[in-house]
Amino acid sequence: MKLYQSKIPSCTYGGQGSLNQVAGILSAEKAQRVIVFTDQGVRGAGLLDPLTDLLQNAGVPYTVFDQLKAEPSYQDVDALMQQVGQETGSLIIALGGGSVMDTAKLCAALQGAPYTTKDLLGSPGKAKKQMKSIMIPTTCGTGSEATCNAIVAVPEDGVKVGIVNDCLIPDYVILDPEMIRGLPAPIIAATGVDALAHAVECYTSLKANPLSDVYAMASAKLIFQNIRAAYSQPEHMEAKSNMLIGAFYGGAAITASGTTAVHALSYPLGGKYHIAHGVSNAILFAHVMAFNKDACEGRLAQICDSIRPDLCGQPEAERARFVIDEIADIVRFTNIPTNLAQYGVTAADLDFLTDAGSKVTRLLDNNCKKLSLDDIRAIYRKVL
Repeated sequence: MKLYQSKIPSCTYGGQGSLNQVAGILSAEKAQRVIVFTDQGVRGAGLLDPLTDLLQNAGVPYTVFDQLKAEPSYQDVDALMQQVGQETGSLIIALGGGSVMDTAKLCAALQGAPYTTKDLLGSPGKAKKQMKSIMIPTTCGTGSEATCNAIVAVPEDGVKVGIVNDCLIPDYVILDPEMIRGLPAPIIAATGVDALAHAVECYTSLKANPLSDVYAMASAKLIFQNIRAAYSQPEHMEAKSNMLIGAFYGGAAITASGTTAVHALSYPLGGKYHIAHGVSNAILFAHVMAFNKDACEGRLAQICDSIRPDLCGQPEAERARFVIDEIADIVRFTNIPTNLAQYGVTAADLDFLTDAGSKVTRLLDNNCKKLSLDDIRAIYRKVL
């Protein structure tokens, strides 16, 4: 029997209006000052206003940093820390998508620390929690609010790197569907498929275990059954709420298991070509699972049994194929690109992609089927 563990945020609030729980957290933590991280898109959508109103009503001073970049590099995070400077605070609040939350999680470990983000690339164990954090996701997919991971680009190598340390697990999470009520359909699509990849990859990972399986299966069921409605029906708040919960479950699965080759091969696409993380995962997702099928057919069939119990009498291979076909259909339904042509990636890039993808061993080692360099090249070639 292998050993396994699961670590998730200490306290999670959910449901419409759960943003109001911030007031109680401020009181419980005796917060004297708050540092808020967000981005211009979130602020422009008016989502920051309810939070700052809560802070003002509680009489807690705060500073907002709203210039956070999408898909940040480690240099971006260290530059932000220069802006934050000696800003004092007893809590960090992140209001945004995965990039905002990953940046805020790192800043919670960097504020006043003797190391930089660059130092953590090679030695993530150095990180120590310096401040407590509250994560409030405004997308329904990254799961960053539940994980011990923070992803940053390393531009000089054309890749992205995951900094992994338990101290990055947030202290509080608020899953308020009002935060995604007006989320644009393309972002629902990309972040939702990203969350679905978390679920399916964790369930088929070599590190899958009884704890991760519970979260991964619950995540997969919620997302498979709700993503189309959340994407195509803007006022379908039940579907959006289920997507938010499913994304959180997917993040929780990551902490107990781990993603695999889909995410490994997507990292160079984001690192060098700046393709949005969810989009790069979506382009690769069905192709990687088709490659993996013979090594995880039973597990894929179990996912099928959960989302389509009426198919339980079908052969295992057909149920596994149904899940892969369903992934591909969701990508098509949500109008996510299915190849890399529009991003300027060509056959001339295959050598770089193959080499860079093969180096993401932290995730490739979790994959249920070993990938050779030829296998990696063949998968990339399929999506050109």
